[in-house]
Amino acid sequence: MKTKILKEKEIVRGWRLVDAKDKTLGRLSTRVATILSGKDKPTFSPHQDGGDFVIVINSEKIKVTGRKAEAKTYFAHSFYPGGVKIKTYKYLMENKPTFVVRHAIRGMIKATGPLGRRIYKKLFVYAGPDHPHAAQKPETVTL
Repeated sequence: MKTKILKEKEIVRGWRLVDAKDKTLGRLSTRVATILSGKDKPTFSPHQDGGDFVIVINSEKIKVTGRKAEAKTYFAHSFYPGGVKIKTYKYLMENKPTFVVRHAIRGMIKATGPLGRRIYKKLFVYAGPDHPHAAQKPETVTL
């Protein structure tokens, strides 16, 4: 039996809405990465972008397990001497709660190549319950 590979114009993309309220960060991220890359569809091909658009709301109310709220850090370097910037999970949740969710999902879809960057662009994360994508009629996903 041959595997059917869809052409770019045959791929049907939907919109999915995920509520992150009281969800665990890692578990939510794996499910969203699966939807973004299209692994939950029977037409999945690893070399194609066949996934759906995903809207994540209430990212400010996401949870982490254990002591990660105090211990987890995010590292950045400007490539200049002394350019290390280390921010904690707690600081980022107060100032940029969407960054934490986007960072976790980005690490799970491997957004370093052209296909990964294309998949990552279909992700929309919002801190509160409101989003501007009501016209797309997103389907609510329960995790």
